[in-house]
Amino acid sequence: MNRLIDSFLDYLRYERNYSGYTVISYSKDLEQFEEYVKENHEGLFDPDTIDSDIVRNWIVFLLDSKLSPVSVNRKLSSLKSFFKFLVKKEIVSSNPLRLVSGPKTKKPLPYFVREGEMDLLLDGDGFDNDFEGVRNRLLLELLYDTGIRRSELIGIKDPDIDYGALLIKVTGKRNKQRLIPFAEGLRDLMLAYTDIRNKEVNVRDNWFFIRKNGEQLSTGIVYHIVKRYLSDITTLSKRSPHVLRHSFATSMLNNGAELNAVKELLGHSSLASTSVYTHTTFEELKKMYHAHPRAKKEGGFYGN
Repeated sequence: MNRLIDSFLDYLRYERNYSGYTVISYSKDLEQFEEYVKENHEGLFDPDTIDSDIVRNWIVFLLDSKLSPVSVNRKLSSLKSFFKFLVKKEIVSSNPLRLVSGPKTKKPLPYFVREGEMDLLLDGDGFDNDFEGVRNRLLLELLYDTGIRRSELIGIKDPDIDYGALLIKVTGKRNKQRLIPFAEGLRDLMLAYTDIRNKEVNVRDNWFFIRKNGEQLSTGIVYHIVKRYLSDITTLSKRSPHVLRHSFATSMLNNGAELNAVKELLGHSSLASTSVYTHTTFEELKKMYHAHPRAKKEGGFYGN
């Protein structure tokens, strides 16, 4: 791989504190672009000679290869960041992507679980009373009640939880920490879990969520646990921990929470990331209105 790409990846890893998974994604995107340029320009890859036409031709190549517009735009984002880095280091004089637009996409609304369906799941009898059953129920409840990411969930340690103040300290993207409030009902579940955990499992390194062998939970295990239980909700077409994060945000906004408050709770860096949930709640309101008997009368479908 090109040494400039290696330098950029080191910059992401050590200066920007990007996760290993994110760095790998950038690496694959840039490696693919490098291969394309070499194949079409006599085996050479010199960022200083790359112009907007080369980038646009690459976009056409990716679309012709049946890559989705969403994936193409993600690759373009990697390339834009790479050239911004090169401009900053004065390796190239200008960014060839500054005048390049990616293919238009229709951004899908986030999947979420309706409050009634989530209540039935969490309050139902689908959880065993042993260590894993108690842990799994709490895991789902915590993701749904706080909106934290699964990487943040597995990173929680016992000292991060203040039961008196009802606050959890989590470490989000780029090692940014924030405090998440929780309710007394969740506190009771957490204390019940720690009680059975400390009796039945040898806790290591103060990790809050652990496996039966005492080791920290992985993001993969969390994904499979959530998918397993959300499979009971037949109306849901996507089942993952992020769906519970979407559900938290949607529920908060539906119940009158301010957008800025939800932004802070989710750990978003900008309102743009949070505002997508306002579209979700609006779509939900439209469905509720259209289900009303008077809305079905002629002329009653406002907004149609």
